[in-house]
Amino acid sequence: MQLPRGESDDEEDNEEDEVGQDGELEFSGFADEDDIDVQSEEEDADEFGGGIVPAGGDADSEEDKDDDEDPLGSSDDDEDDEDEDGEDDVSDQDDDVESASEADSDHETEVEKARKAAFFASEETANGKTSSSATKDAATAQDALSSFQSFSLSRPLLRGLAALSFSTPTPIQSRTIPIALAGKDIVAGAVTGSGKTAAFLIPILERLAHRPRGGSEAKTRVVVLTPTRELAVQCFNVGKALARYTDVRFCLCVGGLSSKSQEQELKTRPEIVIATPGRLIDHIRNSASFGIDDVEILVMDEADRMLEEGFAAELNEIIQATPKGRQTMLFSATMTDDVDELVRLSLRRPVRLFVDPKRSTATKLVQEFVRVRGATGGEAEGSSSAVSRRTEDEARPALLISLCLRTFRHQVIIFVRSKKLAHQLKILFGLVGLAAAELHGDLSQEQRLGSLQSFKEGKVDFLLATDLASRGLDIKGVQTVINYDMPAQLEVYIHRVGRTARAGKEGRAVTLVGEADRRLLKAVLKKSPASQVRHRLVPADIVGQVRDQLAELRSDVEAVLAEEKEEKALQLAERELKRGENLVEHRDEIMSRPKRTWFQTQQEKEEASRLSLRDYAPQRKDAQGKDRFAGLSRRKKRTKMAREEGAEDASAGRAMAAQIRAAKREEKPKELGVVERKKGKKEGKKGKKTKSSAQAAGGAKAGAVGGGAKKSGGAKKGKSAFSKDFGERGGGGGGGGKKGRK
Repeated sequence: MQLPRGESDDEEDNEEDEVGQDGELEFSGFADEDDIDVQSEEEDADEFGGGIVPAGGDADSEEDKDDDEDPLGSSDDDEDDEDEDGEDDVSDQDDDVESASEADSDHETEVEKARKAAFFASEETANGKTSSSATKDAATAQDALSSFQSFSLSRPLLRGLAALSFSTPTPIQSRTIPIALAGKDIVAGAVTGSGKTAAFLIPILERLAHRPRGGSEAKTRVVVLTPTRELAVQCFNVGKALARYTDVRFCLCVGGLSSKSQEQELKTRPEIVIATPGRLIDHIRNSASFGIDDVEILVMDEADRMLEEGFAAELNEIIQATPKGRQTMLFSATMTDDVDELVRLSLRRPVRLFVDPKRSTATKLVQEFVRVRGATGGEAEGSSSAVSRRTEDEARPALLISLCLRTFRHQVIIFVRSKKLAHQLKILFGLVGLAAAELHGDLSQEQRLGSLQSFKEGKVDFLLATDLASRGLDIKGVQTVINYDMPAQLEVYIHRVGRTARAGKEGRAVTLVGEADRRLLKAVLKKSPASQVRHRLVPADIVGQVRDQLAELRSDVEAVLAEEKEEKALQLAERELKRGENLVEHRDEIMSRPKRTWFQTQQEKEEASRLSLRDYAPQRKDAQGKDRFAGLSRRKKRTKMAREEGAEDASAGRAMAAQIRAAKREEKPKELGVVERKKGKKEGKKGKKTKSSAQAAGGAKAGAVGGGAKKSGGAKKGKSAFSKDFGERGGGGGGGGKKGRK
């Protein structure tokens, strides 16, 4: 595909906007070129994120705009000051909600501060220094820790560091290594790419260098837990590289790889086991020669993800199997210091080490945002926001491929929300001549590792990945990260863009932002310096050309998907056939194997999986619900709100009318020809005394008339067959029912 190249994307006057909510590509109904939204000069002149004044921004440059206006909100010059004040109130409420959800230390109450002071140990105390001595040595601390030799590490470990060209420790390493060597529990947080993996592996290897030797002393002393398989593989490779000149042995235990080979390695009792929680529990319960009763150090990489509800049951099982006197270290770029979450890990006066501000990005990361719109501004007032989202979903692939064809061509990671979308985009990239690989949970472990390796070696230029690859992966040379859609959480965004600009290098993150993403966009802008934020403009004519070509390729994409579906069904049938043959041929051997056990029932496993998915989906849904006025001017918002209030009043009126009708029905006689009279207390007592006589009289009268009208005295007690069969059901038989009376 050949496209005309402009002088610079940043200098264009037109912008094509696409966005997606569902995270799945819809190839039917691509929008026409007429739907492309061409901005006016006034809109292009507005800085993206208008209404938000970043750090160092000029608040006086736009006097007509509210300070807390939504970044993607449209303004209306015809509105009066009262309307503007009303909008300010709504924005202020949104800001308060965001601030409360972030749970920063600045907003802690005195009770929370007291709890944390009692739960955490100070860094000075962990280093064996008083506050006065720590203040005195603060000026020379950086010079003293300017190299790894200052930590008095063993020579084999220093050789390993030199082989990896590690000469100067990063800030998180300088603060973590001395405390970890002292055996203290640690809760640490630092920006992505700051060297957190080496920060816990270096003190671990140093402590193991002085372990007792001998056959009886061989045991698993360290367990490192990671939330994803790829992160475990990366941590395993880094550990092997650091320990190349030592006698420390590693074992990798992750799902998707042979459990038999892992079981054989565990029989040798390696010193360090790097695993995912599920496979580790599988080996604890089903590998007879393996246990973690002697574990001295437990490390959780990306610990904030491990503390979520999806990992709660597995994490509790592992914690209970480890000794209480172990050392525990938690690391993450978005690490929490909430006592309620950390207390269940049985930490012993942990030291809190937060090198960088919470939820911050790398200093050399440039964040670009492409503003996207749904339906055009001339749509009807009553149109649904779902139409806007559908238009954004259809147009978004064209915008992405336009960026990849014209600007970002090499070493680009593209994050999407679903596995299906990642695969569809991979097919599209191949049809337009872009070399891409996919990384998501529908692939086998071999395929996932193969895609990752192809991207690292430069065989492909684009890696289409889900959030599976958002945490911890360190891929050298990544120049750009593109967010196909905004994630549901700020933490996920920080981890995504953290795949570039690592270890002090420069990087760029480009995010396609739609109307429903304004809340998260405001949170990102508040956490980012103004110098790091850019607004990228994409020519509308270029995106229109790509959209037309994608419409032509739609049939090809559908044909590829159909062919893959048939091939997958054939492979499944062959696999089932092979499984059946093996079962018949080796039945005795298979049936003699002990059944593998698990600590959860199938229902509990499904519940844990549901909770894990809930951490992402509901927040996205809430964001959509609160943006029902997206893309509307103040006048249209006010009109829509008035209509909703009118609909509520009408509904309340209908409910009141229904209650009145129900009360009237209660007042109507229950039986034919009987006018019921309200009885007082005295009348009711008198009625009891004459009960038998009235009943007898009523029965006699009913028999004489043959089911006709009865006296009121025996109306209820002396019911005839006619009244029992038809009167109580309100039937219309003989004109005596309720309908007949009407």
